[in-house]
Amino acid sequence: MEQEHGDKLIWFLLGAAVGASAALLYAPQSGERTRRVLGKRVREGREALSDSGRDLYEKSRDLYEKGRSVADEAAELFEKGRKMVRG
Repeated sequence: MEQEHGDKLIWFLLGAAVGASAALLYAPQSGERTRRVLGKRVREGREALSDSGRDLYEKSRDLYEKGRSVADEAAELFEKGRKMVRG
């Protein structure tokens, strides 16, 4: 799943770079307006990256907690089994 997020991030960044290049080459507006538009797109991209990072962090934290819970349950079962064997 992490690889999928990484792939999306790479494609997003590549798309943003291509889009910015095309905007500079074909922009019918002034340089100032073009810079404003590009600045807006950069902010949007930064927000998207931040949101993706936050989502990835939350999913990782959830997986960690689930793994920890499973490990704790396995340890309890192991201890119960050990006590049963010892009698």
